[in-house]
Amino acid sequence: MRTILIANPKGGSGKTTISTNLAGYFANRGRHVVLSDMDRQRSATAWLSRRDESLPLIHGLDGRGKHADSMSAEWTIIDAPAGIHGDKLSEAVKKADWIVVPIQPSAFDIGATDDFLDILRAEKAVRKERTFVAMVGMRVDPRTKSAIKLQEFLDNAGFPVMTNLRDGQIYMQAAEQGMSIFDMRPSLVRRDIQQWTPLLHWLVSADQDAE
Repeated sequence: MRTILIANPKGGSGKTTISTNLAGYFANRGRHVVLSDMDRQRSATAWLSRRDESLPLIHGLDGRGKHADSMSAEWTIIDAPAGIHGDKLSEAVKKADWIVVPIQPSAFDIGATDDFLDILRAEKAVRKERTFVAMVGMRVDPRTKSAIKLQEFLDNAGFPVMTNLRDGQIYMQAAEQGMSIFDMRPSLVRRDIQQWTPLLHWLVSADQDAE
C-alpha cells in the first residue's frame, strides 16, 4: 500500500482539492483507492457522497476513527485537517510515503506554511528520507505580484516544487459533482491535466523505483 498525506496547517489551502483529484486519478487508472478524511469539516466525505456510481470507485474512510487503518488499498490518500500538529501529525507522517503540501499565494499562507515546513523537517521519517515532501502552488496566476512572492518563497523552501495549479472554475464544477478533473471530458481539462503531470510523474515514478 502507498500512502499520500495532503497537509497544511492553514484552512482553505487546497488540501481537499489535491486529495480528491489524486484519488480520482488513481481510480481512473484502475487502482484500489481509499480516501481517508481526517478533517472535521468532512469535505472529502461530502465530495464522495456526490460521486455517481458510474464513475470509477473510490472507497471513503473516516480518518479520525478507531478503524482509520482498517481498510487496505493500493493507494491511500489522507486529507489532513487544518491545524494538524503534535502526535497526530507525527503519526500521519510515519504512515505516509509522500507528503504533498499545497500553498496559496498569500502572506498568511506563506507564513503558516513556513512554520509547518520547519516542523516537517524535524520529523524523523522525513529526516531519514522514509517520507518525501513536495510543494504544490494553488490558485496561482503567474501575472500577479502575489504569485511572484510565492515563487520566491518556494524557491527557498528546501523541498521540491512539483507544480503550480491555476485558479480555474473547472475544479469547483468537478467538486460539485463528486468528480475529479480526471473524470471529466479531456477537452475541458487538457490544460489542467498538463499542470498535474509533474506531480503525478513524481508519485508514480517513485513508486515504480521502490518496487
